[in-house]
Amino acid sequence: MTKKYDVVVIGSGPAGYVAAIRCAQLGMKTACVEKWHNDKNEPVYGGTCLNVGCIPSKALLDSSHKYAEAQKDFEVHGISLQKLSIDVPAMIERKAKIVGQLTGGVKQLFSANKIDGIQGTGKLLSGNKVEVTAEDGKKSELEGEHVILASGSVPIEIPPTPTDGETIVDSTGALEFQSVPKRLGVIGAGVIGLELGSVWARLGSEVTVLEAMDEFLPAVDKQIAKESEKILRKQGLDIRLGAKVTGSKVSKGKNKTVKVTYEDKDGDQEMTFDKLIVAVGRRPVTEGLLSDDSGVELDDRGFIKVDDTCATKVKNVWAAGDVVRGPMLAHKGMEEGVMVADRIAGKKTQVNYDLVPFVIYTHPEIAWVGKTEQELKEEGVEFNIGTFPFAVNGRALAANDKDGMVKMVVDAKSDRILGCHIVGPSAADLVQQVAIAMEFSSSAEDLGLTMFSHPTLSEAVHEAALAANGHAIHAVNRKKR
Repeated sequence: MTKKYDVVVIGSGPAGYVAAIRCAQLGMKTACVEKWHNDKNEPVYGGTCLNVGCIPSKALLDSSHKYAEAQKDFEVHGISLQKLSIDVPAMIERKAKIVGQLTGGVKQLFSANKIDGIQGTGKLLSGNKVEVTAEDGKKSELEGEHVILASGSVPIEIPPTPTDGETIVDSTGALEFQSVPKRLGVIGAGVIGLELGSVWARLGSEVTVLEAMDEFLPAVDKQIAKESEKILRKQGLDIRLGAKVTGSKVSKGKNKTVKVTYEDKDGDQEMTFDKLIVAVGRRPVTEGLLSDDSGVELDDRGFIKVDDTCATKVKNVWAAGDVVRGPMLAHKGMEEGVMVADRIAGKKTQVNYDLVPFVIYTHPEIAWVGKTEQELKEEGVEFNIGTFPFAVNGRALAANDKDGMVKMVVDAKSDRILGCHIVGPSAADLVQQVAIAMEFSSSAEDLGLTMFSHPTLSEAVHEAALAANGHAIHAVNRKKR
């Protein structure tokens, strides 16, 4: 018997669970199909983000940062510690508890909003029907007036370094180490590679990052990327650019190691590691998601084709999150989930894709929103730049956290803020202030005339806005362009 709903959502990651909750809030009878389950065979919601991505990685980043502070930075505050140690299994257990609390919270929200959570793997059939295959192989069928595809993404594997879940791992495996590897290799100097590399470097690993590209963080503003690279190298990350991995071999025996071969400008190279993390990106989960006659199309990279409102070409079939075009970011998926639900309800909600904030949660954090200096040059836009270093920010100095800077780029004619780029303490939160300002088309002068409390890290944003017009108070102003 086919069970009918107003909306059936496949996937309960940030895009899926948010879409389901919003649909239910708008009065629609909603079901959400999810294949993840715990050891009790109960559905576990939240997708990659809550289970093996954003949340657990931030828990480990926070724990490892506290350890690094205690080891290296407490003395400047007059605090002395003896016999400092790290209990890695306890750290991993703390991470698991946080994950459980948040995934359990989504489950409670489903219950409160009367959403049917259905365990199994969903597949879109023609006619807006969804086939659900349970873990035991039993099949059932749902029908939705609308269907939302939010199946998420998984780590990309590369032929030279096949993961074995023990010595060579992906980002999920890197969250479960029970001890600190003496020598850790990371393939990929992107968001995931730098974050996970930072975790284990702080705890004592000798970390080498192998990046095939010749440029560090090419999507980031060049000035911010250069400053970030300098800081991360100073922290002990051995970042090797232009290093193309060609092979790997895991040793035999109890204490396994992996020998990695790669090519760089000097020819063939090799290194041996105790653990190797493969962090070269993620791909959309679309295998088995669509029947041949579903009518939904994929692009040449496996992403579901959608328009600006996340509608597919099939009537009443939508897709959101990592499975569609654009950056694979939880907050981008969440906003798309809300937009789709609102669109189904007849509202005209739209996501502003020009103002998607990006964050790399190293320490200091790297965050940006809007256009980079290089993008504006390529577009022929005349702009002014305002920068301000945390080294002269009172709150940053008081916290002994003074690495980095704020950079703001503004239109030379209208003074409208076009982008903000930060490497420094709490960059993720600071850049959000500018994202809000940009959403309302603020000028640098608007921010400059806004009162910021003192002493705060936010004052660095204030001063960068002032500096864009040559009005910075606590730093020497550069000449306007």
